[in-house]
Amino acid sequence: MTDFKRLLTQVRSLVVFRKLREDNVIESMMQTMLCIEEKNTDMAVEWYCDMCAELYNYSDDLTEYIKKIMLEDENLYLLKKGEGKPTGTMLEACLASELAFLDELSAIPCDEFIRRISYDGFLPEYKVSPQDLSQVYAERVHAINKVGYGVYSKFHIFVIKDGVLTPVEYPDPIRLSQLHNYEEERSQVIANTKALLAGKPANNVLLYGDCGTGKSSTVKAIANEYACEGLRLIELKKKQLHEIPNIVEAISRNPLKFIIFIDDLSFTEDDNDYAALKAILEGSVASTASNLVIYATSNRRHLVRETFTARKGDEIHFKDTMQELLSLSDRFGLTVTFQKPDKKLYLDLVDKLADQYQLKTAREELELRAEQFALGKGGRSPRVAKQFVEYIKGTEE
Repeated sequence: MTDFKRLLTQVRSLVVFRKLREDNVIESMMQTMLCIEEKNTDMAVEWYCDMCAELYNYSDDLTEYIKKIMLEDENLYLLKKGEGKPTGTMLEACLASELAFLDELSAIPCDEFIRRISYDGFLPEYKVSPQDLSQVYAERVHAINKVGYGVYSKFHIFVIKDGVLTPVEYPDPIRLSQLHNYEEERSQVIANTKALLAGKPANNVLLYGDCGTGKSSTVKAIANEYACEGLRLIELKKKQLHEIPNIVEAISRNPLKFIIFIDDLSFTEDDNDYAALKAILEGSVASTASNLVIYATSNRRHLVRETFTARKGDEIHFKDTMQELLSLSDRFGLTVTFQKPDKKLYLDLVDKLADQYQLKTAREELELRAEQFALGKGGRSPRVAKQFVEYIKGTEE
């Protein structure tokens, strides 16, 4: 018979996994044990059903659930391991004791509760699948540079909402294998990303070029492709550039590697965000976070929208000011240019996408209609090619 009284005391003594006490399933389980010990059948039934209801939101397997919250827990032990700091024998002993406790907790069968509640009515059941949680946790710690911890172990794409780093549950699933042509351009970005993942010096990258040429898709596909290698992506809007110092502080000691992604970047000459990005690119990020690079896309080579009115200003040294504005793009260590495809490249893209989408339409007809489609869209681009192929796929019987 499981000693509920001892388990209740042990859960109160958690140090490494202290946050787990706030989990709804764990809390309901402990309350059920307490009510059983106090012989309060009515409350035991209520708390046990609460536990099962919360558990069913994830699965009907208690062991798998406890393993999940254990691996996702961001605790002081993992933080030390992630930063490469020594944990010490006392903390290691504490961890070993708590893992043994979680092992025992995760293996309690539902019959143990149902039998001791002494209730004649129906009570829901759950299953257990005993595992060695100590071994599972050791493997996770060993792979921390690729898997990460806490929310970073569950998600790989993030955005900033109300100043808080927020995971994207359903990111764009685009993969590199779905992107055609522009291999030379993408290879430069991939090589830079691999250098980052290997802990080598990596550049901030500006992906410049015409609309619809695959700049943003390249960055997103790279993030998806190398997520299992420890790569995470944080997407920022231009108006959120002031958040970068906070991001750097939050992830600078994280064992994972991060891309800050700024899509469709451009400024006006009096834009305050311009100065913020300039300061970052001049070294403030590189000097504080070797695990972080900035990837930005833009349709403007110099990023700053320059007007003739600005050139006619009354500043004495206006040429120096304009030169400073136009030099922002030079502060990116690597600039990769994506140009609009010519007719041959455009039709080649259509042909490859047609194979990918398994179109039935004859290729001669497809190429003719593809040119007509591009004309209606105002020009050729990979985006237009994809839109055309998806349109044909939707109209085919």
